[in-house]
Amino acid sequence: MTFFPDYLKTYPNMDSAFPLHMSLNTLKQGFRAHRHDFLEFSYVVEGRGWESINDVKHEMLPGTFTFVQPYQVHEIFTEPGSTLVLYNCNFSMDLLIDSGHGEGLSDLIEPSLLEPYTTFTDAKQERMLYLIEDMLKEYTGNEPWRQTLLQARLKELLVCFDRERRANRPENIPLTSPAKTNPSIWPIIHHIHRNYRDELTLSQLSDRFGMSVSRISEVIKETTGQTFVHFVQDLRLRHATGLLVSTDYSVVDVALEVGFGSYKTFVRIFRERKGMVPMAYRKAKRPQ
Repeated sequence: MTFFPDYLKTYPNMDSAFPLHMSLNTLKQGFRAHRHDFLEFSYVVEGRGWESINDVKHEMLPGTFTFVQPYQVHEIFTEPGSTLVLYNCNFSMDLLIDSGHGEGLSDLIEPSLLEPYTTFTDAKQERMLYLIEDMLKEYTGNEPWRQTLLQARLKELLVCFDRERRANRPENIPLTSPAKTNPSIWPIIHHIHRNYRDELTLSQLSDRFGMSVSRISEVIKETTGQTFVHFVQDLRLRHATGLLVSTDYSVVDVALEVGFGSYKTFVRIFRERKGMVPMAYRKAKRPQ
């Protein structure tokens, strides 16, 4: 049976209109194995260590930029006697998957033979540090066009990362992955994230994305570690917990808002997953 480490389900600003959070962190003893359904990049400014992504280790040192895709299991190890200082940015895949006709960066979350990290040196390292420090300054500020500049800076950093890892790739690694035998799972995952409050079925997804019901069910389990039903319920419950703590909506209204058509079903599943009924959760979690 496959083991899945901690599943981190939230980060600051996750449920806001602009789902992105950035911080500078100090790790003296690494960080435990975990996964999450949002995207993350990190950039090391001090110290040394290692990171494991889906059981593949790479070194972390000043200038190392890592891009972690949704549901990848990753863990950080700090070198004994050292302290890792690194920037982290968590953000929604919505910020990369453009709905218009512009050039989005959704290809970055497709399976790839390229490494999920690269290390910048010399002038490139200094430029990346400047871009990231400027992005953090913009993030913590409140200037006009803040979100527009943050999204532009995010894309600029990811483009720089992708260009550098391509330039540094071993000669035996092609720039493009072998031809796909199946359509990408990420448009399906993205669609579920955007529409979990509606009535979703595997049959609907099959019709929309041209994949069989059994194949969609299989790849969702392979990607997320959850069945389709559990995956959708998990997204709905996450939204529900936020509403219970931050609003005065009745439990019935919360159930309907997040996509549960039945109040009884919502309460039953909530109790099974959270160990308490919704009203008890609200009283326990809401600041006094």
